[in-house]
Amino acid sequence: MTGPRERAVAAYRAAYGEAPARLSYAPGRVNLIGEHTDYNDGFVFPCAIDRGTAVAFGQTSDAMIEVFSADYGETDRFDPTAAFDPAPGWRTHVRAVAAVFRARAMPIGGMRIAIAGNVPQGAGLSSSASLGVALGGAFDTAGALSQTELALIAQASENDFVGCACGIMDQLISARGEAGAALLIDCRSLDTTPVPLPNEMAVLIVHSGITRGLVDSAYNERRAACEAVAAHFGIGALRNLDAATLAAGQAELDPVAFRRARHVVTENARTLAMPVALAACDWTRIGALMAESHASMRDDFEITLPEIDRLAATLSVATGGVGGARMTGGGFGGCVVALTRQDRVATLKEAALNHFAAVGRAPSLIHACRPSAGLERFPYQN
Repeated sequence: MTGPRERAVAAYRAAYGEAPARLSYAPGRVNLIGEHTDYNDGFVFPCAIDRGTAVAFGQTSDAMIEVFSADYGETDRFDPTAAFDPAPGWRTHVRAVAAVFRARAMPIGGMRIAIAGNVPQGAGLSSSASLGVALGGAFDTAGALSQTELALIAQASENDFVGCACGIMDQLISARGEAGAALLIDCRSLDTTPVPLPNEMAVLIVHSGITRGLVDSAYNERRAACEAVAAHFGIGALRNLDAATLAAGQAELDPVAFRRARHVVTENARTLAMPVALAACDWTRIGALMAESHASMRDDFEITLPEIDRLAATLSVATGGVGGARMTGGGFGGCVVALTRQDRVATLKEAALNHFAAVGRAPSLIHACRPSAGLERFPYQN
């Protein structure tokens, strides 16, 4: 199957009648553990995946940006020096990244762009972050910005212009991912620690078939609840709250807000424990951490759905005690991720197919992947 890079080049040629000058590519991601901790200045443990978004581009003599989406067969044209003007669908994401460059006094000249990707939309695998980082890599024509700076630009495009109050995890792993490793990310300092995955370990992503949109979901409400609890305790973020202090103050908190905070506090602890278990291939501990994480998302943060709970439980049982499974992503749909031994993958895939047959839903993605590298920028060569 032709990948995003090849499709973006072909789309550029078809749209503009010439070859692009350069390519920018950024992957999606799967979060192994650490959900809704990033915007609380906590810890996350994702890896970049072998699916992503490619942007083929070339500069023009005028000031306009022309864009063609190979995935939608649609176009856009806008002035990057003008005030942000949202447009339908994917176009807003392109314009939003350009708007951040404008807001930071980093002018963008005229460009022709073609975009192609293969990260499923609404699957919790960061298709929008992949697009935002790849676009940032394209708009930074001089290559002057670091991977972290481009990640922050992509995050700002979501926060300030798209309307999603996401944390930094998705963009940072898309920009800085390392082949063969997951990254333990400190979302306050933005320090990253690569943790190589043992060769015997498999990462299996199973899309539930239920799509969701972060802007339209209760994501922003969850963030507001976390910030309210942090303010109650007089701290900057829930990263600074320990379980004992939270428990002691439970009576003073709204019960729902308490549960939201309890998820974040306990999820941070689980996230810090996971790299140690993973590096040692401690399958029992890995399974327990993933099960606890899913239960916390289900009961305290309330972002899972009954069908996704069943899928996670099915995959967990199929590991036979060798690993575990949990929902991954913002919630209210999307994917389940399983960590297991390579020789268990076929059993988990069969269990997933049986699950979809039972619920009457066609499988949209059952994908075993290895962690991939982050943002790539390179000249196009025929």
